[in-house]
Amino acid sequence: MEYLDFELPIKELEDQLDKCEIIGQESDVDVTNTCKQIEKKLQETKKNIYKNLTAWQRVQLSRHPNRPYTLDYINAICGDTFLELFGDRGFKDDKAMIGGLGKIDGQSFMIIGQQKGYNTKTRQYRNFGMANPEGYRKALRLMKMAEKFGVPVITFIDTPGAYPGLEAEERGQGEAIARNILEMCRLKVPIICVIVGEGASGGALGIGVGDRVLMMENTWYSVISPESCSSILWKSWEYKEQAAEALKLTSADMKKQKLVDDIIPEPLGGAHYDRETTFITVQQYITKFYKELKDLSTTELVEQRMDKYSKMGEYKE
Repeated sequence: MEYLDFELPIKELEDQLDKCEIIGQESDVDVTNTCKQIEKKLQETKKNIYKNLTAWQRVQLSRHPNRPYTLDYINAICGDTFLELFGDRGFKDDKAMIGGLGKIDGQSFMIIGQQKGYNTKTRQYRNFGMANPEGYRKALRLMKMAEKFGVPVITFIDTPGAYPGLEAEERGQGEAIARNILEMCRLKVPIICVIVGEGASGGALGIGVGDRVLMMENTWYSVISPESCSSILWKSWEYKEQAAEALKLTSADMKKQKLVDDIIPEPLGGAHYDRETTFITVQQYITKFYKELKDLSTTELVEQRMDKYSKMGEYKE
């Protein structure tokens, strides 16, 4: 397990607990009470840390290297029913954007999401979860296929942003994202979007328009990352914590502003501490919201979706 800077008190206590257990196994000394005291202190420390997280600490948790990624959710929830589909039929297959058909509780879904890598080699292969225009065009192709056959759509969002390279702009990055937003607004099947990690800028919005948008508890969703915001406003990354607070990018802030529909709770310590519980919880939320949407007519579905997004940003003086 890798630890973030604010998790170091937890690491110290876990190390103490491991040493205490080893002493008990290798000697005749009874360390049961000592271990229990350390365990109790460990639980209290975890609760104090994770129930008082700052916006920046939640950003750090969303990027935790042990955190489950899109394919982890797909494999856990769909099992061997997932069939990956490839290519945008125009340029090439984008490895940062994955998609395909899978079943959840017997219901077929078109599942699309950004995929990050687990190590240096796979991170390069997946382009760090930053999709090119062909990735968004592949996503749109799969969504239109789902619409044709009446299959609901699920998107898993986890990206530091769309790829900003010159070649991406030359191939129409902005147009590809804008096209996806337009088409998702009027897609005639239910769309459920789940932010499982980072939800940055247009890269997230390109697959983020849905009837229900859900955020995992320790994720963020914003037009810009705290580091980039800090570098623009203060010409330095040193103010990233202040920027994170000002951006109101946490799940609680987004729910309060009515920009997302619900928050999916995570195990104490984050999704990576108890992956199985996390996967079960996400599946339950997807099933719950699909049941709310499945009986709506296509007209009702599109009207409610358009109405939902039209209301965003409204305020009264």
